[in-house]
Amino acid sequence: MKTFPAFIAKEENGTIVSTIQQITKEDLPPGDVLIEVHYSGVNYKDALAAKMGGGVVSQYPLTLGIDLSGIVVESAVSEFKTGDPVIVTSYKLGVAHDGGYSQYARVPSEWVVPLPDGLSLKEAMIIGTAGFTAAQSIHALESAGLHLGQETVLVTGATGGVGSMAISMLANLGYNVEAVSRKKDQSENYLQKLGATTVLSIEDVQLPKAKPLAKPRWSAIIDPVGGPQLAPLLAQLHYSGAIALSGNAGGLKFEATVLPFILRGTKLIGIDSVECPIELRKNLWQRLATDMKPTHLEDMVDQQINLTDLPLAFSKILAGKMTGRTLVKIK
Repeated sequence: MKTFPAFIAKEENGTIVSTIQQITKEDLPPGDVLIEVHYSGVNYKDALAAKMGGGVVSQYPLTLGIDLSGIVVESAVSEFKTGDPVIVTSYKLGVAHDGGYSQYARVPSEWVVPLPDGLSLKEAMIIGTAGFTAAQSIHALESAGLHLGQETVLVTGATGGVGSMAISMLANLGYNVEAVSRKKDQSENYLQKLGATTVLSIEDVQLPKAKPLAKPRWSAIIDPVGGPQLAPLLAQLHYSGAIALSGNAGGLKFEATVLPFILRGTKLIGIDSVECPIELRKNLWQRLATDMKPTHLEDMVDQQINLTDLPLAFSKILAGKMTGRTLVKIK
């Protein structure tokens, strides 16, 4: 291991410039586990990290990539040994600590999850941070009272990474799933193949007139979009229903009243995959290898790329033109 490629973003003249550079092991940040990276993924947060004013990185230069899967090549802790297949997602990876868009990555052992039986390194990164966030959302809804036999679960942003994964997971678990997408006409077949029983447009879930409460339609909602559409979704939840909110692609603000909460007992649950406790993280990855494992994983791969293709992939995801997951093959 002399030099190896890494996709590094740096600030130059008021803008962010990203290039592939040859670096050495000595250039990597501190950590007690060194990993040969095989795969990473493209997430909305990765694209924001490569954009001036994206709001997710405080200091450049930085190797981007908020998730990775690979093989341990050096370890200073007994929990991991050379040759172990592992996953790293979230924490400071790719936003405040050099990330997964590199042939090698060094990280704290507290961030590392053993690859569960039933998942390959490739499958783990098709799932990636997006799939983990979907699993965390389902877990939160189940903890809030969602169970089989109830009414329909709605998934917004359905063609995105979180949405696509959530649909497949929910369908595999036996839930009835409705999907909403701005690209209904182009994506209906894809979403039905994943397990959605009905595909809706944005107009189908909006209200003709803004009101705090409307006819109940869904027992639970997985929403990786956020923004103004959150208010009409709250208004259409069944009694004691819940929304798991994990993203802000639709905007940072929404305007609603307290009535859904105090008259229907609804719940708005924030999903933060970054600081998810390690024991829950390990448990959810076990479920992602078993009862929550999405079917049609390969069908969710919009494209497989290498490091040189990342800028184009970032533009695509920021423009809302990406369907499913973009897999980054490092090794």
